[in-house]
Amino acid sequence: MRLHHLEVTAFGPFADTSSVDFDDLSSAGLFLLSGPTGSGKTSILDAVCFALYGDVPGDRNTAKRFRCDTAAPGVAPRVRLEATLAGRRFRLTRSPAWSRPKKRGTGTTTENASVLVEERIEGEWVSQSTRLDESGHLVTGLLGMTMPQFCQVAMLPQGRFQMFLRAKSEDRHKLLQQLFSTQRFEDIERWIRDHARRLHRQSQELQGAAARVVSRILEATGEGLPEAWSSDDLTPQMDNDELTAWVTSLVAVQQEQAAVASTALDEAERAEQVARERRDAGHRTADLQARGASARAEVQALTEADDQQRERRLRLSSARRAAPVVPLHRLVRASAQQRDRAVEQARTARAGVDELLGLHDATDEALRHLVRDLVAARTLAMNALPRETELIGLRRRIDRGRTELQDLSAQEARDLASTEELPPRIDELRARLGQAREAAAHAERLSGDVAGLDLRLSARARADGLRVELERATEQRRVAVDTCQGLKETWLELTEARIRGMAAEIATELAVGASCPVCGSAEHPHKAEPAAGAPTAESEKAARKALEDAEPARVALEDKVRELTATLEHAESDAGDEPADELRAQRAELEAQRAATARVGRTTGELESSLTLAERTLQSATENLAATRIRLAETRTRLEADQAAAREIDDDLRGLLDGTGHDHLSQLIAHHQQAIEVCETAVRLDAEVAAATERADESRAALDGWLDEHAFTDLGTALDAVLTDAAFQSLEQEASRHETRLAAARAVLAEADVAAALELPAPDLAVLDQETTRSRNELGSARTQAQVARTRAARLSALSDGLATALASWRPVHTSHAVAAELAAFVEGKSADNELRMRLSAYVLAWRLTQVVAAANERLLRMSDQRYTLEHTGRRGAGESRGGLSLLVLDEWSGELRDPATLSGGETFVVSLALALGLADVVTQEAGGVELDTLFVDEGFGSLDSQTLDDVMDTLDALRDGGRVVGVVSHVAEMRSRIPTQLRVGKDRGSGSSTAVVRDAS
Repeated sequence: MRLHHLEVTAFGPFADTSSVDFDDLSSAGLFLLSGPTGSGKTSILDAVCFALYGDVPGDRNTAKRFRCDTAAPGVAPRVRLEATLAGRRFRLTRSPAWSRPKKRGTGTTTENASVLVEERIEGEWVSQSTRLDESGHLVTGLLGMTMPQFCQVAMLPQGRFQMFLRAKSEDRHKLLQQLFSTQRFEDIERWIRDHARRLHRQSQELQGAAARVVSRILEATGEGLPEAWSSDDLTPQMDNDELTAWVTSLVAVQQEQAAVASTALDEAERAEQVARERRDAGHRTADLQARGASARAEVQALTEADDQQRERRLRLSSARRAAPVVPLHRLVRASAQQRDRAVEQARTARAGVDELLGLHDATDEALRHLVRDLVAARTLAMNALPRETELIGLRRRIDRGRTELQDLSAQEARDLASTEELPPRIDELRARLGQAREAAAHAERLSGDVAGLDLRLSARARADGLRVELERATEQRRVAVDTCQGLKETWLELTEARIRGMAAEIATELAVGASCPVCGSAEHPHKAEPAAGAPTAESEKAARKALEDAEPARVALEDKVRELTATLEHAESDAGDEPADELRAQRAELEAQRAATARVGRTTGELESSLTLAERTLQSATENLAATRIRLAETRTRLEADQAAAREIDDDLRGLLDGTGHDHLSQLIAHHQQAIEVCETAVRLDAEVAAATERADESRAALDGWLDEHAFTDLGTALDAVLTDAAFQSLEQEASRHETRLAAARAVLAEADVAAALELPAPDLAVLDQETTRSRNELGSARTQAQVARTRAARLSALSDGLATALASWRPVHTSHAVAAELAAFVEGKSADNELRMRLSAYVLAWRLTQVVAAANERLLRMSDQRYTLEHTGRRGAGESRGGLSLLVLDEWSGELRDPATLSGGETFVVSLALALGLADVVTQEAGGVELDTLFVDEGFGSLDSQTLDDVMDTLDALRDGGRVVGVVSHVAEMRSRIPTQLRVGKDRGSGSSTAVVRDAS
């Protein structure tokens, strides 16, 4: 990856558009990114990271305040970066989410984040993506690194150098896991553990199923488990097939008992069958004897009733012969009744003609002529009926027209009044609206002034707090400097005293016969004696350690004083020269003016609505007045035409109704219709009377001829011989039943079985039934015993099969669980086979950390003048629950291992930088050997002495090998003299931060 060009607008402290040409800076290979505190040096790195990933590193990403507070209100925050990624030239343009002023009205609206990824193909920029998620995946794939990995490798963010060095094993575990994506190994651990638990549960469930089958076997047999077995755990017996053999023996015993019961059942069935056959034979003989006796009695009784049977047959013959007289008699009666009804109806119709038309004894022909005249008159009236309907409609239209004419006249008067009253009101509203708009604009300007004073007051309060804090930090720094100076003097005094007493110290270490390390003599006649209270090497080392422990606090306090001083200057610059009371007075005055003008300005919307309503009302009234006058003219014309048409129709209708006694055509038509119907009914009923009389005479003649033909003296004799259907059918059934019973009884007596049974003695049925019942009871008992034995044997056999199935399911799961449990204990570090007692994930991360330490030591020896190296240890630190990832620093000069927390500020920076660079090398290798041609190192150089700074600069120079560009971020003055090519970032209260490239900064 190589950066080419960066452009930021309204981002971080950059209010306007600022650009950085990395291609120009790359010519020197090493450049310095410098500037005062708060100017935006780190924001340059944030902009690069934001362009690539849409986020910034560290805690600054949590605030999500990317837009410059001093940028113009409508300017959108934007970052544009040109870079070569995986050999391809890209241009990435991103804007974070921000609140912009609304285009209409007041207030703000949220503008969503956006991105545009373009690739340069054949000299043209071609869009590749505009989606946030897709762009993130694209950049991650091209770089082969996530954002945390990229920041650790290419950015080395400010304040993060020492985090990895001094972190506890738990925190170091989290960081390494994030950088090296070793979560999969913890997932493997969790999966193996969960797999073992699942197999354990499954094994327990299957073992429980087998135990339940055993319980049912015990219930079915009534047996108990062998005494040596435990009912709570049958695992040993299940595993060695002892349980299966025991169940098989139970099944064999039960099957033998079932065979014995089956034999007894067969014998009982044979005895029951013999008894049943004897009983059935006796009952059949008794039934035949009873049938024979019953048939003899039936024949005798029916023979005695022969006279009654002959009388029934004669009565049925007479009834059949007289049956046809009934319908003839009914026809005669019906035709006479029809004739009488027709005569009565004809008489009533004639009375209606007399009543309606006053015609007495008119002939049918006269009535027919009258009907023709009435039909003609009715037709004439019906033809004129639509004219009457039209007249009614015209009269209703005339009434509505008169009402509408009155309403339109009133509406005309109202519209005319509105057109005269509204123009002055509209002029007044326009004048008030102009005043309200001017007040609203003035209130908005005053709000900006009030906001500016609020910022200055806030800066003044911040400056007062910072001044107090600066005084406190200055005093703390003075105390720390005095402490360090005292500790240094103590250490120097001890060193000097130890040098003076070095002869005595050497003498105390001489052994008898050993040579003196100074003169080489093996004889020591007058060895030097140590003075009272002479310092030892341990006391000198303790004094030096105390000095080294106090030094980081002093350096931190000096940095804090410088930081507070710069921040105080910035706050006082923002606050201005006026005192706080004067600023508050100015704000109160401006706020009062703003509130007054704002109240007037808030009436703008109401006045705009009132003016719009008045103008629309005037326009509507003018248009309504013209429309109303047009409708008035149209209504008057239509009313006059309707009145003339109504007079003409009324004259025509009067000519038809005069002299009829009716006021409406409908009444006249109804009268004619009624007269026509009455006349036609009278003529029709006269014809029906003649036809009914003729039918009555014909039916009477037919009845008399039938009586003569069938030898009946009169109608009454014939009717007496007739039977009803029910009586005839009953009598015929009695005769047939008599004949059928007699034939059936004689047939029974003719049967050979009945005749033979009548010759035999009567059987003793009670004795036969008792024998059959006894044999049936014995059979039931044998059948029950056999069924119980078979059921028990079948159930036990099925349970034995079920137990075999359950054991077949349990054994492989039991075996798999044993293997999985052993493996789970191994990867969790709980197994005796795991000699390191380390979890799988910790082992992998420890191996990665070993790689990081090896890469870091290559640079640390050079940067520390061959004094310090890092060592990875697997022991747990104090208060740590996780081991395997601890770091110690080996001091090659003293040969002692030191905790990183005991290093001084400068030593901590050197070791941390070496560790960070080593970590970057390993992460880069992990990402597939991605070439990072641009690298940034952010802050921390102020704690280094000149010699250490030379070693660090040599290391940074070595990073330029292969054309890599290294950017060093620092505000240390000595760095500006060492690195001639610089990107300086300046800040201004009004225009925000800006950038400038400086060559040969000396």
